[in-house]
Amino acid sequence: MSTALTVFFDSRCPLCAAEMRRLAQWDRHGRLAYIDMQAADFDASAYGTTWAAMDAELHALTAEGRMLVGIDAVAAAYQTIGLGWLVWPLKPALTKPFWQRTYRWFARNRYRVSRWFGYRCVDGVCDARYR
Repeated sequence: MSTALTVFFDSRCPLCAAEMRRLAQWDRHGRLAYIDMQAADFDASAYGTTWAAMDAELHALTAEGRMLVGIDAVAAAYQTIGLGWLVWPLKPALTKPFWQRTYRWFARNRYRVSRWFGYRCVDGVCDARYR
């Protein structure tokens, strides 16, 4: 099966890196691809956006070339690997504005939140093992 969604992530964010590893483990059919925005050769302009915009919220690119941002990217990643039921509250029009604001707060504070949950990076490896 081919890649259905490419997720752009911040490998320097311990919680984010751990979540990408978790998604990869759950992705039994290889439907997700991952691009580290912290890689030296990463160029956000190749995707029609800026690094600052991609750093502000999770971005994901569909196989059709559509860029998804924030909770839409999160929901699409889980949906793509067959776990859409885990993120169903993100989609209804009634709850979506709340989750968008909550996610944007998280994205701005992801390093601090990572520390609160005991995640950190050691020698380039970001994980909860280093509590």
